[in-house]
Amino acid sequence: MDEAELFKTYARSHDLELRNQIVERYLYIAEMLAKKFVGRGVEYDDLYQVASLALIKGVERFDVSLGIKFSTFITPTITGEIKNYFRDRSRLVHLPRRVNELKLNIRKAAEELAAKTGKQPTAREIAAQLGLSEEEVVRVAEAGAVVSLDSPSSESERGGDFHEIVAAEDDGALEALERRDILESAMKDLRPGERSVIEYRYMEGLSQTETAQKLGVSQMYVSRLERKVLEKMRANLKKGMAE
Repeated sequence: MDEAELFKTYARSHDLELRNQIVERYLYIAEMLAKKFVGRGVEYDDLYQVASLALIKGVERFDVSLGIKFSTFITPTITGEIKNYFRDRSRLVHLPRRVNELKLNIRKAAEELAAKTGKQPTAREIAAQLGLSEEEVVRVAEAGAVVSLDSPSSESERGGDFHEIVAAEDDGALEALERRDILESAMKDLRPGERSVIEYRYMEGLSQTETAQKLGVSQMYVSRLERKVLEKMRANLKKGMAE
């Protein structure tokens, strides 16, 4: 039975044995992705369990009418679950006392500014409020995931990967974005430097600091450029979906 028929049959029957057969068929993807994240402080068995559960949920969610292969759909799904697992663990790590203090101050300042202006404050506004540099505010926000600033670029700020960030303003865009033609459409107008930022940040998983070192620029430059690039990609994505 080919892939399309397999999922159509399961969608009709919801047969548990058939679901298990599908999971076993694609279990190699969970194994491969779990191994990719080994060496980052988490045992392979734990990563494999997270990946396997994501695979099962993916089988339940997959819609064959999307017109894409299951492997194309499930790879970013499992990767996202593993990254979420790492983020959840990182929040349990004890941060230095000064970082904790700054984290609380930034959260309080963000709440006060939001109440005063009626909108989410930018990193620059929070920095001015606290007498800090904008870079320090961004760095603490990334370390402690304390507040969503105006730059929806950091994975720790938005709690998602590249696909989720670009598709944030459209509930149906994540599935569409997994189609290669839509992704290419979203990136079609990017200049070489802009494309490099996206590739380093969301395809290679580098931090803003690591990306800045690769490009020979400052971390704040990467933060600002990344925000602008994602806004451009959102616009391209919406345009591509409308056509």
